[in-house]
Amino acid sequence: MKFRPTHLHAAAVLCVTGFAVAAEEPPEVVVVSATRVGHTVFDMPAAIDIVDADRIHASQARVNASEALAAVPGLVAQNRQNYAQDLQISSRGFGARSTFGVRGVRLIADGIPASMPDGQGQAATFNLDIAERIEVLRGPFSAIYGNHSGGVIQLFTRDGEGAPALETTLTAGSYGSRKADVNAQGKQTDVGYVLDASRFETDGYRGHSAATRDQAYAKLTLAPADGAKLSIVANALRQDDTQDPLGATWSSYQRDPRAGEIDTTDTQSPKRTLADRYNTRKSIDHQQIGASWEQRLGDDRLRLTAYGGNRQVVQYQAFSKAFQAPATHSGGVVDFDRDFYGADANWLHATQLAGGKLSTTVGIEYGHSTDGRKGYENFVGVQSGVKGALRRDESDNVSSLDPYIQTEWQSGAWMLSAGLRHSSVRISVDDRFLANGNDSGGLDYSHTTPVLGLLYRWSPELNVYASAARGFETPTLNELFYSGVAGGFNFGLQAARSTHLEAGLKTRLNERTRVNAAIFQVRTSDELVVDSSNGGRTSYRNAGSTLRQGLELSLDSSWNPGLSTRVALTTLRAVYDKGYGLVQEGSRLPGVPNAYAYGELAWQDSDGRYGAALEAIASSRIYAEDANADQPAPGYSVLNARVNASQQWRGWRFKQFARLNNLLDKKYVGSLIVGDTNKRYYEAAPGRNWLLGASAQYRF
Repeated sequence: MKFRPTHLHAAAVLCVTGFAVAAEEPPEVVVVSATRVGHTVFDMPAAIDIVDADRIHASQARVNASEALAAVPGLVAQNRQNYAQDLQISSRGFGARSTFGVRGVRLIADGIPASMPDGQGQAATFNLDIAERIEVLRGPFSAIYGNHSGGVIQLFTRDGEGAPALETTLTAGSYGSRKADVNAQGKQTDVGYVLDASRFETDGYRGHSAATRDQAYAKLTLAPADGAKLSIVANALRQDDTQDPLGATWSSYQRDPRAGEIDTTDTQSPKRTLADRYNTRKSIDHQQIGASWEQRLGDDRLRLTAYGGNRQVVQYQAFSKAFQAPATHSGGVVDFDRDFYGADANWLHATQLAGGKLSTTVGIEYGHSTDGRKGYENFVGVQSGVKGALRRDESDNVSSLDPYIQTEWQSGAWMLSAGLRHSSVRISVDDRFLANGNDSGGLDYSHTTPVLGLLYRWSPELNVYASAARGFETPTLNELFYSGVAGGFNFGLQAARSTHLEAGLKTRLNERTRVNAAIFQVRTSDELVVDSSNGGRTSYRNAGSTLRQGLELSLDSSWNPGLSTRVALTTLRAVYDKGYGLVQEGSRLPGVPNAYAYGELAWQDSDGRYGAALEAIASSRIYAEDANADQPAPGYSVLNARVNASQQWRGWRFKQFARLNNLLDKKYVGSLIVGDTNKRYYEAAPGRNWLLGASAQYRF
């Protein structure tokens, strides 16, 4: 099925307004994600987008990164309406298979990884309340970040500046959602500080999806010596008994998108849903601290980063007693305590070579995590959803060591950038519960990822570039835990390896209209795919090769008076170019839309006191499993609207906003649980819903 024009109708309406009368040129933002040498997005030989603070904070609750990332081409960020499993984020199809958390895409916050050494990350740890910008890197240059870098999402928080300021923000919306945030910032002598704390609560759109999330953040910036900057950051995330609504079959979704899957084996009348019967839920307690030292010596720079933290998770899943009967089964309650730490050191040296400037970064990165992991039955006698007998007891260790070098040469209209990274990942398991067999052992993965890019400044208004890279992706711990429905640790799983090619252009059609376009191709061997998924535990296998070919286009324009447009379009053909098992050649990769679009028409008055916007999001249909045999999630298009106002009075600044999402009250599947053997793939998105917010800031 092709992407229907009706799904792009709203985005196209906004797109035709994109060419505009010129006024003053917007300020450029210097980014560091691709080459580690600061450049504007326009001068980068890579597909990279900046999500600035205005867009992050634009009439949003600032709870989910998907709120801000919707406008980035090549990226699909979906809110599962399930705070027990976090967001679903994919970049050019990488990460789409993840049933929870983020995989295949590397997450970084203030230079500190939010992804573990095995590649699994949690976007919920991003603090959006004090975010200054998000850099989203896609394509070949992502590979310079090593394992699980099908894309890179970096969040940067603001530094404390100026006179002390205190701000509080309150939001409330549909389905009992509410959030309170308070932050303080300022700078005294050479010490800047930012402090933030928030609580978010929701009853949830879907049945059995209530959640409470507490976040805290602190950042200190100091200048201990000339040319030096020391940043210390600490953050914490806590969610107690976050309900997990699970997925639904197609028939259940059609009957009631919000209700969930009925447990037909339930002896109560009326029968409960699986989520209610087993009280599926997750508790998370995450905290970490990190420090970064940057020392500039002329054009050279030394940067040292170190971090450490702890993450504790207890999760209750929906397994029947019959399913837990095999001696090899490890229970329906996951309980792990993870300690993690790491460091990164790099040196940037700049010199003149052959009439141009040569900038070279040499560095090494290390990461380590240790899980004390236990599993328990999720019943005691006839009572379900409680911690029962021990069924698993092990220690899991993952370490990664990555030396890297990246160099850039600029002369006249040319920029040549190259990089090389060697990643070594070691995974070991010490199994102490021997009643179901001994799963102790280890795995080693290693790969060298070269990157090469060339940019040519055709004219002051047009840059063209091309780039290529090799990448790789190891299985995460969670993808290694099971072999088959109830098997042991999967020591035979291999890393996926990929070859990336990209060509693009970046142009200023006039002073206020910019277009970025990129075409790309990715070939992957030993693609990691779902083998079976049942009762909350998923096993994986290596498939044949896959092919991703696509086009990304973004257009930004500003009008007179006060109008602006943003359009982001993505087409992606992601297929198995070699079949395996029942999967035929040409089958679509599950979880990946063939086309995705975002459009926005916004207005702001000349004084910045009032604003309004209309947003459109459209997606083609998405398959739920590799063979493309089951009902795909149909394509959809939705419209959202927002208005905002602000006032100043002496030292006070007040802001208010209102947002109405899904204006036309469309019923659609918002995300999928890829490859679920029980065919409970579908996760419903909300109908028409509202959000109100207000903030007050006082600067002393």
